[in-house]
Amino acid sequence: MKTDAAPQGATSYYEAHQKIYPREIKGRFQRLRTLAVFVLLGLYYVLPWVKWGDRQALLFDLPARKFHIFNLTFWPQDFYLMAGLLIIAAVSLFFVTALAGRLWCGYACPQTVWTEVFLWMEHWTEGDRRQRMKLDKAPWGREKILRKTSKQFLWITFSIWTGFTFVGFFTPVTELGARLMTLELGPWETFWIIFYSFATYGNAGYLREQVCKYMCPYARFQSAMFDQDTLVISYDTQRGETRGSRKRGTDHKAKGLGDCIDCTLCVQVCPTGIDIRDGLQIDCIACAACIDACDQVMDKVGYPRGLVRYTTENALENKRTKVLRPRVLIYAGLLLALLVGFGYAISNRTPLLLDIIRDRNALYRMTNQGLIENVYTLKVMNMDTRAHRYSLEVSGLAGIHLDLDDKEILVESGEVATLAARVRVPENGMNESGATITLTLQALDQADLKIVEPARFIGPAPSR
Repeated sequence: MKTDAAPQGATSYYEAHQKIYPREIKGRFQRLRTLAVFVLLGLYYVLPWVKWGDRQALLFDLPARKFHIFNLTFWPQDFYLMAGLLIIAAVSLFFVTALAGRLWCGYACPQTVWTEVFLWMEHWTEGDRRQRMKLDKAPWGREKILRKTSKQFLWITFSIWTGFTFVGFFTPVTELGARLMTLELGPWETFWIIFYSFATYGNAGYLREQVCKYMCPYARFQSAMFDQDTLVISYDTQRGETRGSRKRGTDHKAKGLGDCIDCTLCVQVCPTGIDIRDGLQIDCIACAACIDACDQVMDKVGYPRGLVRYTTENALENKRTKVLRPRVLIYAGLLLALLVGFGYAISNRTPLLLDIIRDRNALYRMTNQGLIENVYTLKVMNMDTRAHRYSLEVSGLAGIHLDLDDKEILVESGEVATLAARVRVPENGMNESGATITLTLQALDQADLKIVEPARFIGPAPSR
């Protein structure tokens, strides 16, 4: 008779998930994390409500294909700037990781930031670590229902607010709020509010450290950016071992004990549930809660701080360490160059686009006046926030002349004007069958707003 039961004493490779109850701790690093939470979430929730003139300061208007960032308006034609920004973000991550490990994870990652807020709400409604563990084990009763319901109310309300704010970056938030109050939201707005609300609720409320441990790829490839001089959170084995409890004032060294009293507070405060004393692990998000906990214990027992600290592998082994090493300097130099280049591209960006399309039906035409004529279709796109009137000039060949229906070209903000342009050159003005000419589009009401584009002028082959 066959059975699917594992033999007695066999090891299971799939352990059921155990809920982690991180203990609250105070300290200098936790104050930095709290400050980061307030700054980052403050920006997230406040920026959609900030006005810039008659519009929202930060608005990604997808239907109109406009991306407003304060006084700048970007268009799909500015996609190269977005690509540059993504490259800067990637190099910044490489630089920070090579210098000081997973600082991004511990202080600025959205998963970490929102999870911290959900933990605060859980602490407010269910109590401290011991009380939460006791509450989960207790049978359902009036107090448990009240506490759990209060937590769920805060979680769900905060998640909906988060989803609403997310959509508010793409739809004017005041209009979105008005339509929400009257239940007149469109299908896509409703979908994304619900989707992002559910994602926030699930990731920050339940998945928490599982996102960092199993879903996020960063922990898997961070080792490629680490070396023995990277600053990471580490336990000083030489100083801490052998672990063991002792009475205050006892000469622990005489008993062969290290500075670690084996209080396990560093484990209790860890949001991913690891023991930092086991060495560097991919589950560590560098939140430094274990440093604050250990420093407080060291203060109480009268030992020096730093049993758990930011340090390098070389420093722990009493080897020479160099934080500012070639790898870090190369990343820093590359990042600086990218930032300067990006800043230059933004400051010298011209909110004007001129596309020149040659008439494909006829390469050229000879007029009754003996002139060579080329016809072009011009598309003028005004990417500024206000309307402009433009003039168009042509140069590059002797006697060249431009014929337009309108001497002034009016283009509204965000509009594309299409017009036909006839360029004529005297037959004796060309030495070759083809030449490059230049079209200059100049705003009449703004001297520094102009664009210069080359075009190809075609004529008959010269007689030999």
